[in-house]
Amino acid sequence: MDLDRLLGLTGIGPRSRALRGMIFMLISAFFGVVMSALIRGLSSDLHPFVIAFFRSLFGAIIFIPMLARYGVQPFRTGRPGRHFIRGLTNVAVILSSFMALSLAPLAKVTALHFTSPLFSTLLAVLLLGEVIRAHRIAALVLGFAGTLAIVRPGIDGFDLGSSLAIVSALAGAISTIVVKELSRTESSVTTVMYMSLVASPMLLLCALPVWRTPTPTEFMWLLALGLVGTITHLTTNQALKETDVSYTQTMRYTQLIWAAVVGYLAFGEIPDIWTWIGGIMVAVSAAYIGYREHREMEAQARKKGSTGVDP
Repeated sequence: MDLDRLLGLTGIGPRSRALRGMIFMLISAFFGVVMSALIRGLSSDLHPFVIAFFRSLFGAIIFIPMLARYGVQPFRTGRPGRHFIRGLTNVAVILSSFMALSLAPLAKVTALHFTSPLFSTLLAVLLLGEVIRAHRIAALVLGFAGTLAIVRPGIDGFDLGSSLAIVSALAGAISTIVVKELSRTESSVTTVMYMSLVASPMLLLCALPVWRTPTPTEFMWLLALGLVGTITHLTTNQALKETDVSYTQTMRYTQLIWAAVVGYLAFGEIPDIWTWIGGIMVAVSAAYIGYREHREMEAQARKKGSTGVDP
């Protein structure tokens, strides 16, 4: 059971998968910024850890009508260990990003989150032994130079909000690798449901020391946050399932534009020129890395097809 079935897209041919993946990621980018804005607004009165728990809890509750219709089918999996790892990494992403959003401007946190693909490449080299050549090394240097342009540690100091945003990007890189692996065998609905089941109890333990029961109005906003967050995760996972990352990530970078607009309208925040310059540098770097990785995958596929064996 997948979003294709829920949205009636099962009859669309395979040639449309790349376009569908890009559309799903564009939807995810918009709702991701809306989710960040809700977190930032709520964090003025509620501790981010409490917000994080309710975001995960309400995100899980939203699936109840789906369970009533499809029963236990979405829970069927042969990879519980991978789902547990996905849940752990998501806890790290949620806690660090929610704290970052309570401390730093929306556009700045969004721009720093773009470093996640750069960390994915580094992790592939350090942990998986992948070899990268001069082009991708240059792209990594450009990306991390863009990160320094956003943070400007020697001028403004390396503030806590920016540091937490970078930690969130690193945890997100690990999570993306796990999700991409899971997407080969698991539906996007199954992946998100198991993520909520693993993350919610852990987030509750983190929230208890700083607990304050939300007001009825805050509960309504938290419910909206859970709905928006679930839409974001579902569309992201479905985008990764539909097509290669290199096609989808370009749509993800529209988040900087959305963040600038929403940040200004909701909080009166105007991103400084260095946030734009650094954000564009990081986005270009990550997009180029994705493009090179896609080219290499195509070359390997052609070589395998011509020889009949793995390269």
